[in-house]
Amino acid sequence: MADLRTAPLRGCFCCGQSSSSFAAPTRRSFMLGAGALALTTAVGGGRAGAQTADAKPFRIDVHHHLSPPTYVTASNDSGFGDPLMKSWSIEKSLADMDKAGIATAMLSVTTPAVNFTKGDTARRLCRESNEYAAKLIADHPGRFGNFAMLPLTDTEVSLRELAYALDTLKADGIALMTSYGDKWLGDPLFLPVMEELNRRKALVYTHPTAANCCVNLAPTQPPVMIEFGTDTTRTIADIVFSGNARRFPDIRWIFSHAGGTMPFLIERFVRHPLLVPKVKDTVPDGTLTELKRFFYDTAQTSNRSAMSALAAIIPPSQIVFGTDFPYRTGIDHVRGLREAGVFTDEQIAAIDRGNALKLIPRLAS
Repeated sequence: MADLRTAPLRGCFCCGQSSSSFAAPTRRSFMLGAGALALTTAVGGGRAGAQTADAKPFRIDVHHHLSPPTYVTASNDSGFGDPLMKSWSIEKSLADMDKAGIATAMLSVTTPAVNFTKGDTARRLCRESNEYAAKLIADHPGRFGNFAMLPLTDTEVSLRELAYALDTLKADGIALMTSYGDKWLGDPLFLPVMEELNRRKALVYTHPTAANCCVNLAPTQPPVMIEFGTDTTRTIADIVFSGNARRFPDIRWIFSHAGGTMPFLIERFVRHPLLVPKVKDTVPDGTLTELKRFFYDTAQTSNRSAMSALAAIIPPSQIVFGTDFPYRTGIDHVRGLREAGVFTDEQIAAIDRGNALKLIPRLAS
């Protein structure tokens, strides 16, 4: 079958009835712009005058969102989504990338992906979104890659879409939400997909969302503030302590936002097998051994506090550059990493590009 990245493609759609069990969290307008940059500077050590971008773009952004037209239509029909998601354009992405010296951005649909629907509509929205991303890659050679979306709760459809995305569309990897309703990524329901991802040695990028348990818990706190980091932490723990990390060692995982709250809770992670002896079988070489194999991006965490916590347990070789565009700018993260004072120039260069090249070697050319 022809490579559809070179074919004229439609926008995208593929979801239907809204489901209250998959309530969509509100995105974070309050984390944007000058206020967010001020926070980055405040916790980053305030080293002024750092170089923010280079003349020739070279960075690789692994956490960069797109909004396919039919996904926006689906969000309008289902009553979710925020202005930044709905007003996204390829021109805005390219302008932000150029300002921050980003050569290539890896595209993915943001939360809730297709968690708000199911069945044929979810299948169709995944297919059309993945095809839309493939067209953008073809139209802008070298500037974009794609982590394809799956309707993960539908195993047979997910396996078909996985094959189509990787074999026909030549996607660089697969994008998964950290949870689907009340199931995290170590759940037995997802084992057939995990087996196939492992067989293919696939790159799997994860993005947080709010699980059924934790939508609208407190009126003063949108889910993005606390629940997103917590959901990333839960799914990391579920992958490790279900035994999936050891069972599927060839899946190459990227976790958003410096691993959520995992770095702060590391003592709990390490001691869990000591307190629950049956868990020892899932991490015979220790919890840290599994955690250090994963990759973690810098999106929304390019500051001294977050990077210090992550770097205390995860080697810099496992950290990759991410921006969360359009919810933050690339330049925020370029400045934040340098002002944080956590990494050497050599380590920052690896985070900016070199570590991602190990995962996506095609970008070297």
